[in-house]
Formats: sequence, structure tokens, C-alpha cells
Amino acid sequence: MIDNLPAFSKPWSRCVGSERLSTMLRKEYWDRFREVQAVMGFEYIRCHGLLCDELGLFRVDEWGGEKKVFYNHTYIDQILDALLEEGVRPFVELGFMPGAMASGDQTVFWWKGNVTPPADWDLWSGLVRELVSHWIARYGAEEVRRWPIEVWNEPNLEQFWQGASMENYFRLYECSVRAVKAVDPAIRVGGPAICGGSDHWIDAFLAYVREKDLPLDFFSRHLYAGETPSLRSPEFFYQGLSDPARPMEELRSVRARIDKAGFPGLEIHITEFNTSYHPRCPIHDTPLNAAYLARLLSEAGELVRSLSYWTFCDLFEECDVPRSLFHGGFGLLARYGIPKPTFYLFAFFQRLGDRVLYRDGSCLATLRGDGSIAVAAWNPVMEAGAAPSRRIALELPWREAGGGADPRPALVRRSRVHEGAGNPWGLWAAMGRPRYPDSATVDFLKEAAHPALEAAVLQPEGGLVKPSFSLERNEITLLEIGPFADESPSYLGLDDSLIDGYPKEPARRAGLS
Repeated sequence: MIDNLPAFSKPWSRCVGSERLSTMLRKEYWDRFREVQAVMGFEYIRCHGLLCDELGLFRVDEWGGEKKVFYNHTYIDQILDALLEEGVRPFVELGFMPGAMASGDQTVFWWKGNVTPPADWDLWSGLVRELVSHWIARYGAEEVRRWPIEVWNEPNLEQFWQGASMENYFRLYECSVRAVKAVDPAIRVGGPAICGGSDHWIDAFLAYVREKDLPLDFFSRHLYAGETPSLRSPEFFYQGLSDPARPMEELRSVRARIDKAGFPGLEIHITEFNTSYHPRCPIHDTPLNAAYLARLLSEAGELVRSLSYWTFCDLFEECDVPRSLFHGGFGLLARYGIPKPTFYLFAFFQRLGDRVLYRDGSCLATLRGDGSIAVAAWNPVMEAGAAPSRRIALELPWREAGGGADPRPALVRRSRVHEGAGNPWGLWAAMGRPRYPDSATVDFLKEAAHPALEAAVLQPEGGLVKPSFSLERNEITLLEIGPFADESPSYLGLDDSLIDGYPKEPARRAGLS
């Protein structure tokens, strides 16, 4: 029955990833974020680098033969002030290790985040207590309690945590959560922020939490769809993709492990997701990236609280400063704010309703609060030369506000992105891939990023509307279906045949292409 439709949640709209925290000190960061936020309305931002030396938080001064710890909140306060002024909150990631506290010199990324355990665990606990206490003093406990705190990033990988040591990470989590809760037990803390391929960490981590009777307010993990890399060059990193159903299979497996370990209902936050996990993988710039991820956006709300896309823009320097306009960056926006196809994937899904009328592996139909219908459909094609199109035929209930069948025609507005529309990367490639384009070229590519649009009128049949349409190769499409009202008769003297070359009545499309 239409009155008992399942809910459709939007976990991907709650949080988004970005480059390290220090980039929030740049004008370009906020220019790009405002462009994204005007459409998406994200609630949280997550990023690396909170404790790195470039922000200057932890310093050890020496005077008169004595050493003294000094906490410098100057830059972090400035950044958090800006975040809150923009109406977004931090999804806090504790990392990486301040140099003066580190036990070694192993670093990650071009900007050299230290990934070794603390030389003095008491200093680490003191740093965490200082941060939380300062935040409460500055922003108030009620506000800070809304900031989830995640301990570290991908400790299951040696490049992110020295030796990928479970023992040391579990100790880090224990020190961190006890330090936070000592200041305010209501602040939410979680982990272990692992990536796929190491889910045995889930069992071990949850067993440790249970054994030590540690607080755990949420479980965090990352989700990428890239297979084993096929080729690396100085500028690019190529990965194939798993089957589009695989990401949801991974999420179900994670949920089952958590429940089996005795934590049923524990919130899951996917604090990074994308296709490839590398910021120089060209797939991120393509329509395929959008079409591939559509199924995950459609179904993930059944299992996770948040699903944080990595990242909102191509201001991203983990593998050095980007060398060209399109370079395989993670972002929804390329440089200069050029929207990629995946930007429109999010924009389309943001316009969906909150009740599910129909869902399968390539289509999602939803009901909005005003009675209109919004449909997303997608067609990822990962094989060269494969049949490019897919035909979708739907039968959806068409009801008046009172619940009865609506006899009025339906107006369907369609927005489309595929290889031939809304694909600035494809046009840029055809133009010879200019690395540093002039402003006219940038404007031209922004125009090319817009979706293709069409409209049609459907006649209801037996209380149903039956949109039928084809999807091109790697297409994402949005249908918005509402009542059709023909106001043409209200115009005095309307006759299009008086315009050279036009018929008396405009052709009104009775179906979709």
C-alpha cells in the first residue's frame, strides 16, 4: 500500500571528506565548499591532519634546562570557527602524531603526516584531554557533543600506522576514549577507521573493547571498490572496479560481524568511500564513476548512519600538488569548481523523496512529501564495446492528495548525465587535455558540465503512470514527475505558426527517449 512505503534515508548527505585540515585556511577551499554545499547541504566534514605540526597545536619549549609542553590553538580555532560559520560541523579524526610526541620518523603523504605511536602515552592522553576541554570552553558542551570523534585513520595499513600494529592501535584507542570521556562522557567516540581487506580487525577490535569494557559509540570503516592496481605511472594510477553489487555485500558482511560480536545496532559510519582509493585514478573524473556509485547511494541507508564521499573537491595534495586540471582527483568538483558527473549523482539523489515506491539494482523510485515522484536510474558499463543502452520501464502509483487515482496527465522532467552530456572530462580530453587552461576554456567546460534536459507528458492508466526510457552508456538520470497543467489556452492570440518555420501547436513529447 502507498501508505506503508519504506523510508528512504540519505546517509551520504550527512558527511563529506576533504583534504587535510590546514587547507581550510585557504580561500579556494571555502569557494569550492560553498559551491557544493549550496546543492548538497552536508552536515559534517571529515579530514586528516588535525594534530600535524603545520597547525602547530603541540609544541615543547625548552628554557633554563627544563622542557614544557605548550598547546597552541591559534589555527585550529580559526578553522573550527569557519566551519561553524558555514553551518557544518567537524567529524573529528584524531591524527596524525605531532613530531615532538612521535616515537619515530615514519610519515605518510607529500605533506608528511607522522604515523608512529606516541613516545609517551601520557602525553597523548593529555593532548586529547586538552583539545576536548578547550573546545568545550570555546564552543560549549552542547555543541561539542555533536562532534563525533574517530581515533586515527586506517591503522590496518602500514603506511598509516607503523607496522599496522593492532596492539598499539588498540592502546591508542583506549587512551583516546578514556581521555575524551574523562572530560565529558557524553561526547561520542569510535573507530577503528579501517579500510577493506582487513575485516579480521573488526573481530579483534570489538573483542578488545569488550574485554577492557571501553566505550564505543560508533563503528567506522572505509569502503572502496577498486581491484588490484593494473598500472602505475608518475602521474596516474589505474584500477579496475569490482561488480557494482560488491560494496553492499561488504557492508552486509560488516554489519553481520558487528552483530555477531555482541554489538547489535551499533551505528556504522563509512567515513571514506569512492571507487578507487587513489587520488590519481582517472576514473574519478568520468561518468562511469557516477553510474557505478549510484547503487550504493540507493541501498546503503539500510545499513549505515553516514556514508562520507572522499572528497568534495580536487584541492587535494596527498600525492603532491596536482599537475593538471583533470588528474583523477577524488573530488565532486574539479579545479575552478567544474562539476564532475559524480557531483550530479549526488545532486540527483538529493532531490529524491523520502519514501520508496520501487527499487532494483539500476533504478530507485521515490515519493516526495508533496505527492510528486522522483526517480533515479543508472547504467554503469565497465567493459569496452559492451552494449551501451539499458531500457527501463516503470509502473508507479499516480494519486491525488486524498489518495484516489489522479486523472490528470503527468509532466516528467528529465535530467541526464552520460558520456555525451554533462561530461566535462570527455570534452577536455577532446580539446587536447590542456593542463592549465585559460579562463575562457574553464567557462566552456563549466557549460559542458550541465546535464541534458528533456520533458514529456504522460497520460495515467488505471491509477498508474508508466515512464519508459533508455539509459545511455554510463548514464545517470533523474525523473521528476508531477501534475501537468496546460496554460496555453490562457494566452490571447497564441499561434506558433506565425513564427516562420513553426507549426500552429508545438510538438509535445508523449514519452521519454
